[in-house]
Amino acid sequence: MSSPLPARILRRPPRRRVGLFGGSFNPAHAGHRHVAELALKYLDLDEVWWLVSPQNPLKARDDMAPLARRLAVAARLARHPNMRATAIETALGTRYTADTLAALVRRFPRVRFVWLMGADNLRQMTRWENWPQIFRTMPVAIFARPAYSVNALAGKAARRFSTARRRPRKARRLAELEPPAWVFFHARLHPASATRLREERRRKKAAARRAGQAKLATQRP
Repeated sequence: MSSPLPARILRRPPRRRVGLFGGSFNPAHAGHRHVAELALKYLDLDEVWWLVSPQNPLKARDDMAPLARRLAVAARLARHPNMRATAIETALGTRYTADTLAALVRRFPRVRFVWLMGADNLRQMTRWENWPQIFRTMPVAIFARPAYSVNALAGKAARRFSTARRRPRKARRLAELEPPAWVFFHARLHPASATRLREERRRKKAAARRAGQAKLATQRP
């Protein structure tokens, strides 16, 4: 289910636990769904909101599919009673993750949020605008990614908040902890990746273009 703003949360009981799963989702894929399912299970969440970003400031615009298309694909993958895809940053008018999270905490004071992300984002998190504020705004759950986890855990962001790291066996209480508090999951994840899907899509387009050119060449007198 998709919506510009999950306003129905205002009618829910207090202390509801919600995971915020942000990203470009360019495109969303089965790996994203897998992470959302793990978050529901490991963190004892009531819901996971997929926050489809209008435009990641660190990514090129010319390689980004339109927001409506990315939101539609994410919504299809998020068909689950406890998931929803949303372009909430458009409704809030925010650009950076730190500002988005602060705005959501203000808007939904009764909700206990957890920020969800992959180890690849933890590794390059110091490039994000006001990144320490993310850890100070809400608890964070980080999921392993092949080839990224070791460097991510040795990086500046992990070292900066090393004393706030919690053991995975305590993850079910993470949403109730005062930030900063974060946990790293070494769970085996789905092999799909948006980068690989985009590369495959480009290869298919290039192959189709070459085939069309070859066909035209054979038809010339």
